[in-house]
Amino acid sequence: MNFFTTLVTFENLHEVRRLCHWGPVIALTVIAVCTSMAIIDSIIWYWPLDTTGGSVNFIMLINWSVLILYNYFNAMFVGPGYIPLGWKPEKVEDTKYLQFCRMCQGYKAPRSHHCRKCNRCVMKMDHHCPWINNCCGHQNHAYFTSFLLLAPLGCSHAAFIFIMTMYTQLYERISFGWSTVKIDMSAVRRFQPIMPFSVPAFAATLFALGLALGTTIAVGMLFVIQMKVILRNKTSIEAWIEEKAKDRIQYYQTGEEFIFPYDLGRRWDNFRQVFTWSGSPVGDGIQWTIHAKCHQHTLTIEQLKQKADKRVRSIQYGVVEDYNGACCPLSKGLNTFFRTPCTEEPRIGLRRGETILATRGTKWWMYGDKVLDEEQTKAGVRLRGWFPRQCVEKCHYDTAVNSDLR
Repeated sequence: MNFFTTLVTFENLHEVRRLCHWGPVIALTVIAVCTSMAIIDSIIWYWPLDTTGGSVNFIMLINWSVLILYNYFNAMFVGPGYIPLGWKPEKVEDTKYLQFCRMCQGYKAPRSHHCRKCNRCVMKMDHHCPWINNCCGHQNHAYFTSFLLLAPLGCSHAAFIFIMTMYTQLYERISFGWSTVKIDMSAVRRFQPIMPFSVPAFAATLFALGLALGTTIAVGMLFVIQMKVILRNKTSIEAWIEEKAKDRIQYYQTGEEFIFPYDLGRRWDNFRQVFTWSGSPVGDGIQWTIHAKCHQHTLTIEQLKQKADKRVRSIQYGVVEDYNGACCPLSKGLNTFFRTPCTEEPRIGLRRGETILATRGTKWWMYGDKVLDEEQTKAGVRLRGWFPRQCVEKCHYDTAVNSDLR
């Protein structure tokens, strides 16, 4: 009901413009092509009105489509939840633990980060997803993850329909030479199809099959990544903050123990922070359930320490492998190929011997600035973007270079 309520009230009518973007256009086109072709092929292959199996198959197909669109539009229009403009904590003394956002003219609540695309501070921001043209955060994380689960399931069902349609329609026209394959097609031969399976229909089905299989693999990988995030109750941004915290502790030999404050220990407890029977996540997006040894501002205090320490504001890496800036570089391995960042932010090409200042990253990719020569720096040139983690390795730290990039 959240989506329909949002659609009716639509406090900000400009939210409709989120549809006018290449991400939603491509996503909805893929859904429309796979769904329409699956419905047509279901009619050709297994007429739903003649058999129980055909009826169940058709109902399941429609069910997948409805659920996919429901969760997709909820993820897009319900949104991640934004920190109110000019927000301040109830206790004035808590402001010393928080960062001030100049764009929103308010303090950043714990786990919130400013999104340059949305131009707002986002509650529990994970990333800005171009496919929904919105951020994935506190309020829409469950809808977004449900969409990532349902889309591969629906596409797998559609792919099965495409394969069976092509097989049954070509069974008597082409000799496959599969003498050992025995498929009972008595049920599908009880009626004559109401529409012919022509060459254009075969080409369209083959195209839809490719879309369905590609979506199953790509979106399925994203679902696995999101589930890992949810089961640890940790966003991709927070994972990078934790990595820099451990790096700071190791460098200065402080002896302190960094405990991630939002990991409740049990995966089921972490899971229930996002998925609830009511459909709304636990918490208000400002106050969070935390580890027993931590408090509400444990992570924000760590962020302030990193901000004050120029050495860990960004970590210096040396380039050891060339990279041409491709979005999905197959030459860098399957994990790098399939786990490319789902974002509109650019990639930057690398050459061996160059230096990169990384400000965040994932297990397989990193984001940062390329260190340029003095002439380029004076001219205001700045190269910033994503690159494969395997192309770089950590090296010494240069405080002077860090200060130039502030």
